[in-house]
Amino acid sequence: MPTTYLLLGSNLGNRLDLLKQARDLIAGRLGAISQLSGIYETAAWGLENQQAFLNQVLAVETTLMPEELLRQINNLEAELGRVRLERWGARVIDIDILYYDQLVLQTQRLTVPHPELQNRRFTLVPLVQIVPDFVHPALQQSNLQLLEQCPDQLPVTLLKL
Repeated sequence: MPTTYLLLGSNLGNRLDLLKQARDLIAGRLGAISQLSGIYETAAWGLENQQAFLNQVLAVETTLMPEELLRQINNLEAELGRVRLERWGARVIDIDILYYDQLVLQTQRLTVPHPELQNRRFTLVPLVQIVPDFVHPALQQSNLQLLEQCPDQLPVTLLKL
């Protein structure tokens, strides 16, 4: 069964509760969660004048093909109240597909691995926590190597829960 790595993010409302709701919906509809990182507070990236995000990476065993996975993720985001108003804007929940096994895919709706993964500490830090040696199938570098070379220097802080 394929493993997909998903990044959850929230910077509006009760961020911890929204991440929990997203995890519950993912486990119930997309597949079993086999690994999860800690929860990290991260400065907003891209559009920086907004509240900090909480981020978490999940490894999910799924039977869904990538395009169907994306469709289901978009449904979950909408169910949790996500409204897409502006790129990189504030949101109650954001769920990104980082990897789908070793697949390299580019369609009109979906690019896997996530095209900005290597440029974002808020993605790489939780990924390295659970799969440091996983090799990016296009860049041929491990998550740890990508983190060591990441140009993003925004703070990423593990929450003590």
